[in-house]
Amino acid sequence: MPAQRKLGRASDMRLSILRGMVTTLILTGKIETTEARAKEVKRIAEKLITLAVKEKDNFTTTEVTISTAKLDAKGRKVLKSATSKNGNKYDVVDRETKKEMVQVDNATRLAVRRQLMLWLNKSHDAKGNTVNPVNYLFDTVAPKYAGRNGGYARIIKLGARRGDASEMAILELV
Repeated sequence: MPAQRKLGRASDMRLSILRGMVTTLILTGKIETTEARAKEVKRIAEKLITLAVKEKDNFTTTEVTISTAKLDAKGRKVLKSATSKNGNKYDVVDRETKKEMVQVDNATRLAVRRQLMLWLNKSHDAKGNTVNPVNYLFDTVAPKYAGRNGGYARIIKLGARRGDASEMAILELV
C-alpha cells in the first residue's frame, strides 16, 4: 500500500502512528484525529477489511492431540518420580493428552493473515488481556460487513482544533 500522505513525519514514525490508529479503529470502531490522518487510516482500514471479508470462511477444522501438564487443586503441576537407565531418580511432570478441534487456515487466508499482521499491532483490552486484532478482524468485523461492497468507514468533520487550528475529524466504522 504505497503512496501515503507524508503527514509531516519521518517514514518510520508515520507508519507507527498509522499502525496504531488502524489497530485502534478496528478494535474500538471509532477514533478522533486530524482530517489528513483520518483519510489515510480510512484508506488502509478499508483495504484490510476487504481482505478479511474475502477470506473470512477460507479455513478447515482438524482434530489435533494436545499434551498438557496435569494440575492439582492449587494450579501446580503434578510430579511423578522416574528412574533413569543408570539408576538415578528424578521428578517428571505428569502429562495428559486430549483431542481438540482447531481451525487451520488455507493458503490464501494465511497470506492475508500475514498482510494484516503488517498493519495491526497486538494490544490489550480494558481488563489487560492481550487481544489479537487479526483474529478480531476475521471473527467479528468481517462477518459484520460480509454483504457490503466497500464503504466500511466514514469521516465526520468536527472543525478546527483550538490551539493549532488543524481540521479535526471522527473516523468510525459504519
